Amino acid sequence: MMKTNFISRLLQGVETEWKKLDDVAIKISSGGTPRTGVSEYYDGNIPWLRTQEVDFGEIWDTGVKITDLGLKNSSAKRIPANCVIVAMYGATVGKIGINKIPLSTNQACANIQLDDKIVNYRYVFHYLTSKYEHIKSLGSGSQTNINAKIVKNYPIPIPCPENPEKSLEIQAEIVRILDAFTELTAELIAELTEELIARKKQYTYYRDKLLTFEKDEVEWKNLGEIGKFTRGKRFVKTDMLSDGFPCIHYGEMYTHYNIWADKSKSFVSNDLASKLRVANHGDVVIVAAGETIEDIGKGTAWLGNTEVVIHDACFSYRSTLNPKYVSYFLRTKLFHDQIKKYISSGKISAINADGLSKARIAIPPIEEQTRIVSILDKYETLTSSIIEDLSLEIELRQKQYVYYRNMLLSFPNEEVKA
Repeated sequence: MMKTNFISRLLQGVETEWKKLDDVAIKISSGGTPRTGVSEYYDGNIPWLRTQEVDFGEIWDTGVKITDLGLKNSSAKRIPANCVIVAMYGATVGKIGINKIPLSTNQACANIQLDDKIVNYRYVFHYLTSKYEHIKSLGSGSQTNINAKIVKNYPIPIPCPENPEKSLEIQAEIVRILDAFTELTAELIAELTEELIARKKQYTYYRDKLLTFEKDEVEWKNLGEIGKFTRGKRFVKTDMLSDGFPCIHYGEMYTHYNIWADKSKSFVSNDLASKLRVANHGDVVIVAAGETIEDIGKGTAWLGNTEVVIHDACFSYRSTLNPKYVSYFLRTKLFHDQIKKYISSGKISAINADGLSKARIAIPPIEEQTRIVSILDKYETLTSSIIEDLSLEIELRQKQYVYYRNMLLSFPNEEVKA
């Protein structure tokens, strides 16, 4: 009942009729792609939109431009500004956008030029945005693609259809409220995100500063001189279980592990574990492969009481240094600047033990290592708590926005379930 209170007051008892998008549009079309490899078709002055640029907002420019010749020799078409665009293929399927400039699109975009005598284009944008999950669920195939027929037949509520002027007034009021609420929420999330980024930068700055030493202040040695690297052995994600022998897959190193760990997030069978390599208490598990160079070399001090199996895209590193001190050092800019030249790039970036061994590390007395770790542990805990709170606040604000938007767009006799 609560969901319909506001919209019921706004409608003031008038009827709502559900119409297909095709019935309220002047034209619904898709675009095309000029043949790649033909230089005369690209780097022109006609904006050409791809679905990865459709992301629930206004589109003022495109990353690629095509020429008149490219437009003429393809299915791409010019569309006027203020069309509602629905991504039909790929990772962005179901996402909605509005082009604020005339442009052309590829064939994966459904371009809805709306009849402004019947419907407010921003009203349609907000409504379809609220139905993103439902639109996406209508897809088929490995990428859950949708097609132009689905878009054309998609129902949309038109209040007071027998009185177009009154209908457009109601739609405009909904748009006014949602535009204001969208702007307010975006500003708040931007402020929270800025604070989040600032806290992360602050933490990185003080961590790196605490781990910076003058050249002659302490002894410096290559990691390979003072410790031993042992590469793990390969296992795949399908080998991983909810219980069994503890394991660390290299993919988990980016998301599940921080400076240290004493419990594993995943497991393999005891039989498989007997054929693999392990890290022991006090070893530092170092990731040696990733999609970006920044992923490489991050380490986690394993402080668990049991051994842990490690993937072949990881190394265990054992030395006489405090393992958490090593792990903190492996996250500094100084360390990453040293290993960049030893990282091989390709579809997956990777480094071997020889490359890691060449990185130099400052070696203060063990008491100083312990003191540094103690300071960083406290700062890490405090910063992580602040970051977690900020992240949660951003998530809550986003959920709050979705809740009130959906409440505002919940019409009587709704035909579409989100």
